[in-house]
Amino acid sequence: MSRLIVISNRVQPPKTGPGGNQGGLAVALLAALREQGGIWFGWSGETTEEFSGHINFQQGGGVTTATIDLEPQDVDEYYNGYANRTLWPLFHYRIDLTEFERDFGSGYRRVNQRFADTVRPLIEDDDLVWVHDYHLMPLGQELRDRGFRNRLGFFLHIPWPPARLLLSLPSHRKLVETLFAYDVVGFHTEDWLDSFRDYVTKQLGGTLGPNDTVTYEGRTIRAIAAPIGIETKEFEEAAAGNDARFARERMYMSSTGRSLIVGVDRLDYSKGLTERFLGYERFLQQNPERNGLVYMLQIAPPSREKVNTYQEIRANLDALSGRINGEYADIDWVPIRYVNKGFPRQTLAGIYRAARIGLVTPLRDGMNLVAKEYVAAQDPSDPGVLILSSFAGAAAQLKEAVLVNPYSAEELSDAIVKALEMPRAERIRRWEALIDNVRREDVFWWCDLFLAALRGDAGAEAAAREEERA
Repeated sequence: MSRLIVISNRVQPPKTGPGGNQGGLAVALLAALREQGGIWFGWSGETTEEFSGHINFQQGGGVTTATIDLEPQDVDEYYNGYANRTLWPLFHYRIDLTEFERDFGSGYRRVNQRFADTVRPLIEDDDLVWVHDYHLMPLGQELRDRGFRNRLGFFLHIPWPPARLLLSLPSHRKLVETLFAYDVVGFHTEDWLDSFRDYVTKQLGGTLGPNDTVTYEGRTIRAIAAPIGIETKEFEEAAAGNDARFARERMYMSSTGRSLIVGVDRLDYSKGLTERFLGYERFLQQNPERNGLVYMLQIAPPSREKVNTYQEIRANLDALSGRINGEYADIDWVPIRYVNKGFPRQTLAGIYRAARIGLVTPLRDGMNLVAKEYVAAQDPSDPGVLILSSFAGAAAQLKEAVLVNPYSAEELSDAIVKALEMPRAERIRRWEALIDNVRREDVFWWCDLFLAALRGDAGAEAAAREEERA
């Protein structure tokens, strides 16, 4: 069996002891690497005064990771710059926040070239190579330019924007053309796939063929929709474990019988936190009889703190939560608990189970696995209600959630009332449909689906699709 080479911006070394905190993507990729053998390659997150190409190898749990350090200029231009101040806002439909700087593009190309130069000697002739996310879109072309002939796949974990937005990106055509260096390109939803096809056909003059194929200038690739899941079985077990039980009891003791509404999001403008707070405030305004009977816990660990936009988000939410609490709080009740730090997944599983409502309302999201984690953590005999943005990728699968337009404070307020008043029988019916999807289309299913397409294993891919339809 050929090895698997996984390449991503950051690498998460395997943790074998208790308390490991890998996300769902890391769990799936580590499992695939253990099964097939191979290497996970990427940036260490550390800087060096001068890039040398030195690779730090680590082994653990049957997996080898290989990381490199980048220069401070690389981090500023490639990561903080082009990836997170150009591509991220643009691909999340925020052209008003998108920054177009020539130095950012130069840094992006330079780091992708450094990745290609460094990883190329590690790849054997029959290895499968799987590149992840918007940081490394041109990497496939850089590898092909260095004589690479292996099967090569790419998966985008964020939305693909409509052509009218993508056209605002300088060198947009060149960026999209690099994706035709891959054999398979994957997206979370049919919507994002359709947007990609629309750009290729109308802007590049490409053509669509059978079996998800797309052809441009003689190069044919497969472009597929493959929605990522979570490690459902493990998360359900975590929700029933001692750490989760302790977290759940803490929530019950601190709530004194009040209904908990929980949101867990990285501090990012795409997550709709300002709109969520305003929707919750509208609920408090319109339902004064419920004041003191509910509270919202918003967990929002900060990210990309060196990017000015993220500093502004934090300042805005600090002020907004303070204003709402100042206006509505009582001597024994605070309507919003706003926490700027992260928690282990076992703790989050307990918080999810304690929550009557899971509020997952991004303005735009590639998938949003918090929605699936909330479903997996619920008590089957008395589950909570998932309120989910229609603009999250997860909405295409989790149709029994209460779907909302996150821009509308009225809709958010009405959805909270609906969830609080929903009879147990309806909550159970909705949850059973949701958990069936979350169990069936978990992260291992997603991984198998994409790798079957990358290998050209039509039988295995068809079986996965049949399981999805069932």
